Amino acid sequence: MRRITGKAKEETLIELQTATDSHSADGLAVLTAFRINLHSDESSGNGVSSSERNSLPGHAETEKLQPNRDTVFFRDGVRRIDFVLSYVDDKDERKQERRREFEANLEKTGLELETEDKSDSKDKKTYFLKIHAPWEVLVTYADVLKIKVPFKESDIPHGQEVPLEWLSHPFRLPDHIMNPQPDYFTSHFDKTKTDFFLINDKDTFFPPSTRNRIVFYILARCPYFNEGRKDKDKTGIKRLLSNGTYTAAFPLHDCRYWKKARNAECESERFNLYRHWARFLCFYKEQPLNLIRKYYGEKIGIYFAWLGFYTEMLFLAAVMGVICFTYGVLSYDDNLSSKEICDAEIGGSIVMCPLCDKKCPFWKLNSTCLSSWQSHLFDNEGTVFFAIFMGIWVTLFLEFWKRRQARLEYEWDLVDFEEEQQQLQIRPEFEIRCTNRRLNKITQEMEPYLPVTSKCARFCLSSATVIFWISLIVACIIGVIVYRLAVYAAFASIIKDPLRNIQLVGRFITPQLATSVTASCINFVIIMILNFFYERVAIWITDMEIPKTHMEYENRLTMKMFLFQFVNYYSSCFYVAFFKGKFVGYPGQYSYMFGRSSKLRNEECDPGGCLIELTTQLVIVMVGKQLWGNIQEALLPLMRNWWSSRKGRHNPENHYSRWEQDNVLLNFGQLGLFYEYLEMVIQFGFITLFVASFPLAPLLALCNNILEIRVDAWKFTTQFRRPVASKARNIGAWQEILNAVAILSVVTNAFIMAFTSDMIPRMVYLYAYGKDASMRGYVNNSLSVYKISQIPGDNMPEDNWYENSTSTCRYRDYRYPPGHEREYTHTMQFWHILAAKMAFIIIMEHVVFVVKFFVAWLIPDVPSDVKARIKRERYLIQEYLHNYEVEKLKLQLSASFLTEPLSELTVTADKHEVLSECLQPL
Repeated sequence: MRRITGKAKEETLIELQTATDSHSADGLAVLTAFRINLHSDESSGNGVSSSERNSLPGHAETEKLQPNRDTVFFRDGVRRIDFVLSYVDDKDERKQERRREFEANLEKTGLELETEDKSDSKDKKTYFLKIHAPWEVLVTYADVLKIKVPFKESDIPHGQEVPLEWLSHPFRLPDHIMNPQPDYFTSHFDKTKTDFFLINDKDTFFPPSTRNRIVFYILARCPYFNEGRKDKDKTGIKRLLSNGTYTAAFPLHDCRYWKKARNAECESERFNLYRHWARFLCFYKEQPLNLIRKYYGEKIGIYFAWLGFYTEMLFLAAVMGVICFTYGVLSYDDNLSSKEICDAEIGGSIVMCPLCDKKCPFWKLNSTCLSSWQSHLFDNEGTVFFAIFMGIWVTLFLEFWKRRQARLEYEWDLVDFEEEQQQLQIRPEFEIRCTNRRLNKITQEMEPYLPVTSKCARFCLSSATVIFWISLIVACIIGVIVYRLAVYAAFASIIKDPLRNIQLVGRFITPQLATSVTASCINFVIIMILNFFYERVAIWITDMEIPKTHMEYENRLTMKMFLFQFVNYYSSCFYVAFFKGKFVGYPGQYSYMFGRSSKLRNEECDPGGCLIELTTQLVIVMVGKQLWGNIQEALLPLMRNWWSSRKGRHNPENHYSRWEQDNVLLNFGQLGLFYEYLEMVIQFGFITLFVASFPLAPLLALCNNILEIRVDAWKFTTQFRRPVASKARNIGAWQEILNAVAILSVVTNAFIMAFTSDMIPRMVYLYAYGKDASMRGYVNNSLSVYKISQIPGDNMPEDNWYENSTSTCRYRDYRYPPGHEREYTHTMQFWHILAAKMAFIIIMEHVVFVVKFFVAWLIPDVPSDVKARIKRERYLIQEYLHNYEVEKLKLQLSASFLTEPLSELTVTADKHEVLSECLQPL
């Protein structure tokens, strides 16, 4: 039994306190000598045991005389706290029984426990159970978990100096922050070969992140039932947290984030992370990825590595987007189409047909002057180049990330992790809920499994749930479209021709713009509401499927959530880009959404094109999501924990313990990184799928991500409890999602340039129909003529203000005029433009895909120097293990030689010599 609960005897305590208060040198010397002897006894494994030390008089006094409670060590100041469990004793006998059984089973595994009474806590009601994993437990589970540890310092030189490297000095961090530990060759730990590894100090050989990972592995599988009982489902700390037996379980931060630890043995890595990484003033500095990995584990380290690399690559896309937008601004005066629309003699003389039934009047073309200028900023020749560039950029980003990821896999000892750790990552929930057992053909051991019938039934229910929610999204989008159709008439009746009513507003807000902005805002609110509910549904149905491994669980949840989010966020943009204005009909033969009886006429595009409306939709949804995400991530946790942090800063270290400070922080759940990845991948979709409509999207994403990195870093270092370290060799299913989005983005941008933008019709007119290779007359050419007297009464406006000043109106299409033998049918120019659009799509897709696949083939996924290092390490492992076994065998043979009879000495010597020659190191 290694629990420490005893208290000091009062008379001894008074004597030692008196000695301390009087600054007695002898008393302090004796106390120091006692603590040194205690440490040496524990390190050597000999002398007094843990339980015996607790009974010594000096041990309790040492606990009480330790002035600093802001520590990560037990009361003896030697054993490190690897995990903390907190609970409130509410006199529930069932909970007390569970805790007794659970803690007794923890001690049976070899863990050492120490309880802090509620009288010592600040709220006077919370107990804290501190857990320490001794060396024997660490080596046992390091062997089980196949943890890689160093056996030789790396002899491979680092990269060569880069020319003009001094230019990057302002962006670099100190070397001890970037590389907190030397570079080693590593191998899987084997408890039978401890002398093979570089074990200089047993207390620091396993870093705190590895220690808390091992302890959590034990906690997740430790039962809380008696040995004679059969309640096998009563297992693991997660169930104890869910039923309220414990209120929290977490590893400790090593110090306060704004102040180094007073104990020299404490690394103060949290302080270094906050000072050099989490502050916003460090936004231009590189990230200390090795320190992040060492403190938080590889899984969180991979996330920040990916986010940092993505942000770096966004810089190039943002620069090209700004250049494209600048071209649109500089070519402002060369836009003849907008000049003709704004010209009182041209645009002012063209009467357009009503855009809706009854409520919409005839209107002058020059009322859309402002929107045509705005459209030119994003719909110009530079946009085509930018769309092609982004198709190549996304390939470069994914390919270079593979190389960066491969380098991290090697540097962080993750090369063989996935294959060898798959079975070790089995979820405790799977082991508990799957009562069926079968023989594993590989390991020849009985393992839990889910029957095929149960698996199929769960899959069908899960699929039906996902389909239902996606259908609900589609229904909401249809509702928003109905809103757009219905409210357009209302806006049109209010915001009429600017020459007649509401001149101040009507000059800047057209019915199209008002409808688009309000519909986008409503759609954004619907998106947020559906997200709130679906997140809980997705987690529930994924839990119901009972995935076997943690990786499988995250991949399934990832696919469900992304599929939902894809439809939720992008469906409105797809509608504006590919459906709005494409199925309108023409005066007298208009198309209606639910039939003519619904009186909901399909929307038309502005004469300047639908691209500006797609830009509006994209900006509102993308920027709104980023702002809402930053508010959730930064402001809400800041407001929630401001008071707790304030109390922590102003409480002396001997009054506010480290475990109490961490207990009031937010819990970083298992799916914490999932939401971070999801946010960034949704953003990635915005800047790739629809980037042709808004070249400034990468710039907005870059600004957001610079803030996102520091906000996430600030949250991890100041607002969250220290997460349990976990391994991951890559970004998981998100990699495949990014590849799919990259391929789809080429198609969507090609279709946007062909069917949403007016670029192709303008090019056809310029080279086939324009006079003197000029765009003069394009506006008149792009508008067809319809005879007003032929418009049915249901389509005519209630207010015929045109007063018979004209007998015809214009509409956006390529059809023959009235009186022509083929009146109101498509002209040959329409078919020429359609052919040009299809040709453009085919050419652009093939060009971009050829370049993408060529670049992917040209850039190897694994850098050549990383391949050489991996081969070098594997060779050294084999060589060193061979030499180690040879030396071990020599020692065994030498020992047996000394114990054999003299008559056999000659024969044994010959055998020893022959065997040594055969086993010489390679």
